[in-house]
Amino acid sequence: MEAQVKYKFFLENLDCAGCAGKIESDLSDEEFVTLAALNFASKQLVIKSSRPMLEEDVRLKVDLIVKKYEKDVTVLTHKASKNKSAASVSKEARVELLAKISLGLGSLLFVIGLVSSYALHWGTGVEIGLFIMAYLLIGSEVLVSAARNILRGSWFDEQFLMTIATFSAWGIGEYPEAVAVMLFYRVGELFEAYAVNKSRRTIEGLMDIKENTTHLVDEFLQVIDVDTDFVKVGSLILVRPGERIPLDGVIEEGQSNLDVSALTGESVPVEAQIGDSVFSGAINQNSVLKIRTTADFENSMVGKILDLIENAGGRKAETEKFITKFAKYYTPVVVFTAVAMATVAPFFTGMNFGEWFYRASIFLVVSCPCALVISVPLGYFGGIGKASKYGILVKGGNYLEALTRIDTVLLDKTGTITEGKFSVATVKLSEGVSEAAFFEVAMGLEILSNHPIAKSVVKYGAGKGMQAKAVLNYEEMAGKGVSGLFEGDQVYAGSEKLLADLKMNIPKIDEHGSVVFVIRKTQLLGYLVVTDAVKASSVEAIKRLKALGIKEVIMLTGDKKAVGEQVAKIVGVDQVYTELLPHEKVAKIEEARLKAKGVVFVGDGLNDAPALALADVGVAMGGMGADLSIEAADVVLMNDDLMKLSEAIHIAKGTQRIIVQNIVFALSVKAVVLMLGAIGIATMWEAVFADVGVALLAIMNSMRNNA
Repeated sequence: MEAQVKYKFFLENLDCAGCAGKIESDLSDEEFVTLAALNFASKQLVIKSSRPMLEEDVRLKVDLIVKKYEKDVTVLTHKASKNKSAASVSKEARVELLAKISLGLGSLLFVIGLVSSYALHWGTGVEIGLFIMAYLLIGSEVLVSAARNILRGSWFDEQFLMTIATFSAWGIGEYPEAVAVMLFYRVGELFEAYAVNKSRRTIEGLMDIKENTTHLVDEFLQVIDVDTDFVKVGSLILVRPGERIPLDGVIEEGQSNLDVSALTGESVPVEAQIGDSVFSGAINQNSVLKIRTTADFENSMVGKILDLIENAGGRKAETEKFITKFAKYYTPVVVFTAVAMATVAPFFTGMNFGEWFYRASIFLVVSCPCALVISVPLGYFGGIGKASKYGILVKGGNYLEALTRIDTVLLDKTGTITEGKFSVATVKLSEGVSEAAFFEVAMGLEILSNHPIAKSVVKYGAGKGMQAKAVLNYEEMAGKGVSGLFEGDQVYAGSEKLLADLKMNIPKIDEHGSVVFVIRKTQLLGYLVVTDAVKASSVEAIKRLKALGIKEVIMLTGDKKAVGEQVAKIVGVDQVYTELLPHEKVAKIEEARLKAKGVVFVGDGLNDAPALALADVGVAMGGMGADLSIEAADVVLMNDDLMKLSEAIHIAKGTQRIIVQNIVFALSVKAVVLMLGAIGIATMWEAVFADVGVALLAIMNSMRNNA
């Protein structure tokens, strides 16, 4: 697979959702582009290419395409967008103020014209003059944009359609209506922009977890402030009370409480002291900390979270893809129908051309698909943002949509249903074997393993003052145990499957827990029983999944049958499969997919990557620092709490409900107004409502998802 180079840009002043779709489509057709994802809600453009290029060269190519549709949009590099000058912001504010003044003056002249028409009767010439001035003040921006777009060959945009519609009102002598329609359109645009910008600010607030400046402690123990992006792994940094930790690391000096709500959605502070791993994004609450960094910004927790949120727009839901395709054909069909009405219908009905031209103009106004093109992506992005607030990272709208179809959930046991924090409950030595002889082999093998059970064995032995001795030729046997050479003898530590492979007798053990047998040559030195407590929330989590309509909850574990069945009984799963090797877990997921509408697999992400990848939605526990879990999974639960899975499904269903409401509402209103317009009942007022009004209501409905 070819290496992909990623480029990020910010499209300043991007306000047209339809244009955003065209820009994304044109960029996707470029030869050097393997992926183009433009998120209208955040104005972020992500381009992936298999061809390394200078960022400025890519920006210029993007700018050429953008200018075809949006002359006023400025393409900024990701870094330039963060350093946008105050002068640039001030210029934007001045332009916006002038537009509002123009709209206000135009509205005043329009009101004066209406008063003259119905009360003062200053004369037709004066009234028409007032309406013309009002129209130009209110609609000049629309008229200029329409003319500019026509010269560029872009006919089917909202400005052109509104210009034709209001011109037709002028043509049949409906002067007040021409101005009123343009006024309604502009006011609707203002509210629409406000709604979109409010949603953008909400999203930006979610992403405002990066500490841009890091207090670096240099070799002379002086504290200097540097850009977080340039701090290297292994640097010593200082974090004062009230500041956000900028990079992942290990505390070398100090202790404090950390607010990790931005990462996990939980408000309870976490205690941290010397030797503890801490993650970027957490807020230091009490005292000064000195931290040795273990990752640069890109590979720190905040970097990964921001990358996931920014790139979520590139993974579009099927509904979103359908709306994009629908809009591509819907607008031209309605426009050509309008042309036929204006040019052909008069010959068959005997009605004058002016009346049919007016009806055709109504079709033109209603043909704009902005209500759907804006609100549907905004709905999914809002759902992803809402999930982030609760410590649930969803990698794209497609996974959010997939969660609504899930009816079967498969759960790994260790670290998902149980704490994953093992402790040795029992040690049983064979006759004639000393405790020291047993532990020097057991600890010598397990100290080389990263498995939680192995760590618990080493911790227990060390607590009793035992010493590990060197083991050579260490080897792991998936699902069975580990082996090596100790003082010239072959030694093993593992499960009953290991004993079976070695053709040794398996002793009967009545205790529940994971059993680790320790063998030297062909002698069983003894065994340990290691237990893992069920998480306090697991029982309630599974009940909530059932309440959300999940038909079957299945537990998969490599643990022995007695342990697996005991845990299954406690938490109330429907089925349990025990003593599974990693490839057997994958087989069980394949079986479930044949019978289910949709399958979720939840695992720790470290040894369940194949299973996470195979499921319709792979959900990783252990997001706090587990690199592989973030890479392999589609959804990451940041605080290891299974309760978050039901929260994710609830958010997904709520998001889909809002999106379906928007689609049904927008298409229904447009269909009704098109029919009424065709038979001469609907006026331009209804047409503008079906365009701007419906878009505004759909956007406001989508914004509920950010609440």
